[in-house]
Amino acid sequence: MPQKILARQTDGAAVELPPEPAGIPLFWHANQKIAFVRPRPYPPANEVMAQMMKKSYPDCEVEVIEVYDRIKRRKDVVLINLFHVFKEYGPDILAGKKSFKHAFWRTRYIFKAIKTMMAGLLSHGGYRFSFQMQSLFDASVDGVPHFLYTDHTHLENLYYPGYDRAKLFARPWVELEKTIYQNTAINFTRSANISRSLVEQYNCPDNKIVCVRAGSNVDTGNIHKDGDSYARKNILFVGIDWNRKGGPDLVEAFKLVLQAHPDARLTIVGCKPEIDLPNCDIVGRLPLGEIGKYYEQASVFCLPTTLEPFGIVFIEALSHKLPVVATNIGAIPDCVVE
Repeated sequence: MPQKILARQTDGAAVELPPEPAGIPLFWHANQKIAFVRPRPYPPANEVMAQMMKKSYPDCEVEVIEVYDRIKRRKDVVLINLFHVFKEYGPDILAGKKSFKHAFWRTRYIFKAIKTMMAGLLSHGGYRFSFQMQSLFDASVDGVPHFLYTDHTHLENLYYPGYDRAKLFARPWVELEKTIYQNTAINFTRSANISRSLVEQYNCPDNKIVCVRAGSNVDTGNIHKDGDSYARKNILFVGIDWNRKGGPDLVEAFKLVLQAHPDARLTIVGCKPEIDLPNCDIVGRLPLGEIGKYYEQASVFCLPTTLEPFGIVFIEALSHKLPVVATNIGAIPDCVVE
């Protein structure tokens, strides 16, 4: 039987409170802090999620923990990890197969250092739960319910056509990655392919996985789309990683488009590639609040990405009533249908 809980009214009389829901500890309502753990403030989804957490739990203090920033301030940890980076990935870094930046956060040492750091931060209690963005470390602490929201797993890369297995990080790190999903109460994913990866590649039980997808980073509340915009022949690309997002393929395709439609235009937002292409406007990085107008002015959205954990820009393009040209990989089939 659930334990009876008594409270005192202002006149001193004792009243019986309803029992706690099954599975929720009696101390739940006494904890007024939530740990929101993220690698860094960007990409935009990390900051949007922090704002939504604060809005959803107005009775709690949402403590935002920037993991990478805290680690970088520990010079002793950084120096020791440099040794492990070159021990585990030195030949691949020198051969150009892996970047130093990515390898730095994929060593056994840094994984365990982050785990120890989080235990020191959260083990003193007072937290309702912890919520982690991305599966790059394990922020779980014994006694604190832990939740994860991710758009990617490392082994998901093997599902992409032509992926070079030599690009995978060290097997010991991958084994540690598996513990991330084992130590959560729920793994929230952005797409069906990541849910599949957790089951097939990480042996994660179905009942610990919920696919919740994602929303737009750009305000879609007051979208204005006039009919003339479709006739302007303006192709829009929005992305930061030019090569991974298929920019070079887009350039070659646009050259063919110009042969049939010499008045067509290509607008590139998010990056500044060095290309020599007629009828091309290179806008570069913009604040989120300024991107909406480019969706409104576009006729079609094109992002021929070669690897895509989710692709929030597709959601934004569809919200602006744009036809979408995309590749059939990763999470894209969840939102772009032939």
